[in-house]
Amino acid sequence: MKIKKRITQLIFVLVFLVLIISCSRSKPEILFGFVKLVMYQGDQYPQEHLTFFVMVDDEDGIENLDRLYIYHDREQLRWSIQSDEWVVLDDSGRYWIGTRSITIRDDIIPKGVYRAVLINKGGESTERSFTFDGNVLYSFPEITISDDIYNIESEWPVNRLVAFDRNGSYIATTLLTSLSGNISQLRLPSSARSVALWAEDEDNFCSAFTNAVSIR
Repeated sequence: MKIKKRITQLIFVLVFLVLIISCSRSKPEILFGFVKLVMYQGDQYPQEHLTFFVMVDDEDGIENLDRLYIYHDREQLRWSIQSDEWVVLDDSGRYWIGTRSITIRDDIIPKGVYRAVLINKGGESTERSFTFDGNVLYSFPEITISDDIYNIESEWPVNRLVAFDRNGSYIATTLLTSLSGNISQLRLPSSARSVALWAEDEDNFCSAFTNAVSIR
């Protein structure tokens, strides 16, 4: 009888522990998200990349998150992003995770509904859908620099110069109020050796990014 009683007690303890563990497992949350099209200058035509970020929450911390899947069900497309691959943005203690490099073979990013599925290391998952209907309304911009004078051909509402040092590392961004003028008057850091144009249409979630050109 003592043996049976002991076995019964052990079974009860095991069941209790299983219940505690299962109850402590929490699903991750996708709080918000955004989808944005970025066109990069290519050899023959612009290359389309999709930027996709979601604001996430997990009771066990962001380090407990494991995988992010992004689906475009209509086109039967899927992208898998592991935790060591995604970009993390800290927004005052709120974390965004995602990627700036979603592409497809023919470089034409489909519109419509994208579905994000987030999985943590415990296997718990959650999903949320987002709609991207951004339209590119403007031609790809151009930038030229000669004798300290920059000239920009752009119809885009917002234009910025992105500065890089001699190693190609990012150092500064400057909002342009004029599409032509003297580089020296922009007060770029003295370490700047090249600049690229970042043109943006915020209303349609689209941007264009040119190749860098030398300023020295």
